[in-house]
Amino acid sequence: MAKQAERRAATTEAILTAARHLFGSHGFAATTMDGIAEAASVAKGAVYHHFKTKEAVFEAVFDQVSRDLVAEIDRTARSEKDVLAAMVAGTQHYFAATAKGPTGQIILRDGPAVLGWERWREIDAKHFGGKLPRAIAAAMEAGLIARQPVEPLARLLLGAVTEAAVACAGRADIARAGAEYARAFKSLVEALRLRS
Repeated sequence: MAKQAERRAATTEAILTAARHLFGSHGFAATTMDGIAEAASVAKGAVYHHFKTKEAVFEAVFDQVSRDLVAEIDRTARSEKDVLAAMVAGTQHYFAATAKGPTGQIILRDGPAVLGWERWREIDAKHFGGKLPRAIAAAMEAGLIARQPVEPLARLLLGAVTEAAVACAGRADIARAGAEYARAFKSLVEALRLRS
């Protein structure tokens, strides 16, 4: 049984690695299940055994890319002087990372279109979006911002970031747009900072 579980995990990993490369470099529309199977060196039937549809493969890849992106953001944010600066740095990293290459293709260009707005937000809430309420609560605890209900403030800030991400996805100049939105987010967050 252990060997079968290992083979199953190895096949799933091969499929996701191949799909991540193809979705990231060619986009969802240009990627086929045949192409994923060929790149993963598995039979097409094996791909369908693990994932019923191309959308299901994409969702698993999107979740994986989101998780990896949050790990990168965490590394960036850890070096900041306080939690508000970490929120700003993390958001700047998010926009920079999604402005280019495979991460941008999967997260911003194809993600909302393939998954739909609701599912995209649900997955994001497990990763990037889920960090914001905890960061705001920590900022209040540290006396950086005024105490207030966390959930409404988190939703408003996350709404700003999400709307900016969607706006960036529709632009040809994602890098420039992302930088502009990151600067605007910094202004929003710094406006919350209590002055001593």
